[in-house]
Amino acid sequence: MDIAKRSQHNPILRPSDLKAGFEGMEIACLLNPGVFKFKGKIGLLLRVAERPVQREEVISFPVYNKEGKIELLSFNRNDPELDTSDPRVIGYKGQNYLTTMSYLRLVFSNDGIHFKEEPDYPPIFGKGDLESFGIEDCRVATTSDGFYLTFTEVSPVAVGVGLMHTKDWKNITRYGMIFPPHNKDCALFEEKINDKYYALHRPSSPELGGNYIWLAESPDRFHWGNHKCLITTRKSMWDSARVGAGASPVKTKEGWLEIYHGANSEHRYCLGALLLDLNDPTKVLARSKEPIMEPLAPYEQTGFFGNVVFTNGQWVENDSIKMYYGASDEVICSAEFSIQEILDSLKK
Repeated sequence: MDIAKRSQHNPILRPSDLKAGFEGMEIACLLNPGVFKFKGKIGLLLRVAERPVQREEVISFPVYNKEGKIELLSFNRNDPELDTSDPRVIGYKGQNYLTTMSYLRLVFSNDGIHFKEEPDYPPIFGKGDLESFGIEDCRVATTSDGFYLTFTEVSPVAVGVGLMHTKDWKNITRYGMIFPPHNKDCALFEEKINDKYYALHRPSSPELGGNYIWLAESPDRFHWGNHKCLITTRKSMWDSARVGAGASPVKTKEGWLEIYHGANSEHRYCLGALLLDLNDPTKVLARSKEPIMEPLAPYEQTGFFGNVVFTNGQWVENDSIKMYYGASDEVICSAEFSIQEILDSLKK
């Protein structure tokens, strides 16, 4: 039941549309951006994944060293201890490495279709030991006191959720890791509920439990507690292997509407919807039985990592959710949903 109205201009951004940010590197992927409005324009905070230009006999990938500078690691492709079965992760002698280095870049548009970089707004790079493999998948919460950015910090020791804040996209304040490992897919509610801040997040518990969506509350956005599990994966369904939050929930007359991603054991990523109670978001009122969006278009089925639609960014205008999403872990696309149509699908 795919009800997404895809843009006829898709993909709207490809790796070839931007220049690599590091010398000797190439952009392998553009991935799901955070979305916001600023000075009358639509802004995307892209996840840009770069890697060294590859040679036939050697596989190379970047990491930040202890001095905070990019260092290249290279291995012979024929080394028997090298595991390259996943294009996203390299395994070598019990240690995993990412094949690309991700950071965040800003692009702006007047029409929501044609985006370009503006030199006044610099990229945001990983910083410190806990971001030595880069930063990924940033959600942007637009609030009365500026923009709050939740993103994934990646390093050899862990994957956790970091927090940043800005009012002008030039001066960025970093607050470090707010959800400890292993955690990702954190989306902040954009307003308080009963004088508390709320966030969706996704701790992982492979030994007991799984990759589920949780809810946490906070007095200040920095200290989080009272964690509750909202939804789990569903056996033999489209979201049987993992689930995770998308962008900030949308406030509707019927509840908080959250578009989330789910994947099955074949790593096919689709989108569904959750409806949470307006006054008590721990209460799940409804959940999609079938996806509201699936990887059906050719650019969603083939790419760096195929059969993926993944979003963590959108803006709302009346009944319309204008969503930007990553397709096949390679290109950026846009689509629209009717809020009422999603709510009606949940009633069914």
